[in-house]
Amino acid sequence: MQPIPRQSTHRIRVGAVEIGGGAPVSVQTMANTDTRDAAASAAQALACFEAGADIVRFAVPDAAAAAALAEIKRAVGPRAIVADIHFDHRLALAALEAGVDGLRINPGNIGSAAKVREVAAAAKDRGVPIRIGVNAGSLEKDVLARHGGATPEALVESALGEIALLEDAGFGDIKVSVKASDVPRMVAAYRLLSSRTRHPLHLGLTEAGTLLRGTVSSSVALGILLAEGIGDTIRVSLTDAPENEVRVGLAVLRSLGLRAPGPDVTSCPTCGRTQCDLIGTARRVEDALERLYRAEPALPRPRVAVMGCVVNGPGEARDADLALVGGRNTFFLYARGERLAQFPQEGAVDRLVAAVRAWEGQSRG
Repeated sequence: MQPIPRQSTHRIRVGAVEIGGGAPVSVQTMANTDTRDAAASAAQALACFEAGADIVRFAVPDAAAAAALAEIKRAVGPRAIVADIHFDHRLALAALEAGVDGLRINPGNIGSAAKVREVAAAAKDRGVPIRIGVNAGSLEKDVLARHGGATPEALVESALGEIALLEDAGFGDIKVSVKASDVPRMVAAYRLLSSRTRHPLHLGLTEAGTLLRGTVSSSVALGILLAEGIGDTIRVSLTDAPENEVRVGLAVLRSLGLRAPGPDVTSCPTCGRTQCDLIGTARRVEDALERLYRAEPALPRPRVAVMGCVVNGPGEARDADLALVGGRNTFFLYARGERLAQFPQEGAVDRLVAAVRAWEGQSRG
């Protein structure tokens, strides 16, 4: 796959994560825990990082949530977290004191120009970037009036105005988003914004929906823009677990060659012949190999098949490097078409992972 030419943007850093300027497109999600519950929030963040997230964002509705960020940051260590702030510039200052790696604000809704300058100065002192987040559902009344609604042009006008507020305060480590909840408007807004600024862009289809609908809509929207070289960091917004947002985001990037390939797993659709937990096993195989390759990226990546019955299973096993072929509550392990072992389905994933580890140094003849 030929690399996709990327739009030229400035480079910023959110903690150790580089964004823009040709850096790899990063994957973000947002915790759905009560941020004031630091233990639960840190646990969910760590689960998201384990799933492959580069950045996790937290809502900060009040001072107690801002204070909890310090404990969350200690728990996640060097991984990047962002505070999501609305209306109260003091929460942004408190989040910076707590040690967050990034802020998400709208300068226009946190108070006077003096308050914006105070936040900008504090962020600049700590080397913390700010994301300007413009949403179709929260545009300024005068912008809506001028454009007759939340059009792409209205979204971009609002974003450029917010950028100017920060730049006038002497702050330049900015990334920007212009999110809408429908694909055509979102795509048009980002295309327009990318022609008007060199600040890195955070892509997202806001309020995308439940797992299936949100995955499809987000994949279409993000895929269009990323294929055009637009976008430096992404979030898939789902009415679902944040870990699933991460998984979908990674899959989108991999499909375009913007991330290193993950596990190479083929699995069959179920049918009435299936006598094992094929769906659960295939998911557990993918998850286990994802964790394995993040922990040990130098390991080989053999082609893996997870098949449900003896009709297509043995044939698929011949084409795969390693294969699990299901029987009655059991799986057979194949290597290059040769049956190696049979074991209960409860141990199938562990046995496959062990076989992947042992694959190092082997090659097809």
